[in-house]
Amino acid sequence: MKLLFICGREIDYTRNEVLLRAFRRIGEVETIAETGIAKSLVFRSTRIAIRALPKCIFNNYDLIFVGFYGHLLMIPIGLFSKHPIIFDAFVSTYDTLTSDRHSFTKKSLIGKLAAFLDRSACYFANRILLDTHAHEQYFSTTLGVPSNKLRSLPVSCNEEIFYPKGISVDKTLVLSYSSYLPIHGIETIIDAAEILKNEQIHFVLIGKGPLYKKVFHYVNELRLKNVTFKPPITLQSLSEEIAAASICLGGHFGISDKANRVIPGKIYQMLAMGKPIIAADSLANRELLQHGISAYLCPPGDPTALAKAILDLHRHPQLGKKIGMGGRETYKNFCSESIVTEKLRKLVSELINLN
Repeated sequence: MKLLFICGREIDYTRNEVLLRAFRRIGEVETIAETGIAKSLVFRSTRIAIRALPKCIFNNYDLIFVGFYGHLLMIPIGLFSKHPIIFDAFVSTYDTLTSDRHSFTKKSLIGKLAAFLDRSACYFANRILLDTHAHEQYFSTTLGVPSNKLRSLPVSCNEEIFYPKGISVDKTLVLSYSSYLPIHGIETIIDAAEILKNEQIHFVLIGKGPLYKKVFHYVNELRLKNVTFKPPITLQSLSEEIAAASICLGGHFGISDKANRVIPGKIYQMLAMGKPIIAADSLANRELLQHGISAYLCPPGDPTALAKAILDLHRHPQLGKKIGMGGRETYKNFCSESIVTEKLRKLVSELINLN
């Protein structure tokens, strides 16, 4: 099998990387993508489309895969390609801009254009990938995408980087890493840290993003000594930080419809490493996680509940060990790279046979 793999975000973005690794286990893969975070997805998508269109029109492939963020690529590729297309929608542009980040209202011109972009991108795809059944339901009911096109596929992670590592620490370290978007609920984590400021518990926050300065100043206002900020790091270094952590915060702890529909990508990394996870008690997380077995689930946006969860795992390390082991089994059974590969292989086979 020969396929063309195209994506708008960087090719080493976790979702793209995992799917590319899976496709390479299935067949011969040619890629058109870029590395590094782009200042403009519009300009990057334009560059990639210019490179991709001649290949889509004149080359022979069994399949074209358009990965994340491929919404801007789907219309030109869908119009001119004669090959079956799998589109990894992964997120809704409309949902992200109007409900998650509140950049525009749903009835604004940009909001309506974002919904049009989502629908148009999905229209040209033979099959559409999302990360959860809850997300499938949203695309079907809100955006009107035919449900028979939709398939859910877990995000998973690169198992050459994220696997159990035996690092022991003599104090309770609580790890959170994010890009500081509202969906992550970092202020909820800080409020929990304030509640636990007199406990022998230390918080490590890794990353940067839109809300970073606000959160940093908030910590200074509270005069918290139990919070350490660290800049973004490589995935390899991140795996070392996860290994050193006593408790990992999977989230999402922000309150939004989108937060309820998606499983944070970091959760797969934490599960793969067998770490005790505290995650939001959301519709999407419950598709994969069980409270007290593979994760400690608590309500999003509730710092008191989060502080209690952290304190429970701090005072009962055997519970954390049990959850870590259960999480590792959940990963192996439901969302490992081998599981993703086999699900993708089956989908590709079905699609090619239909054509």
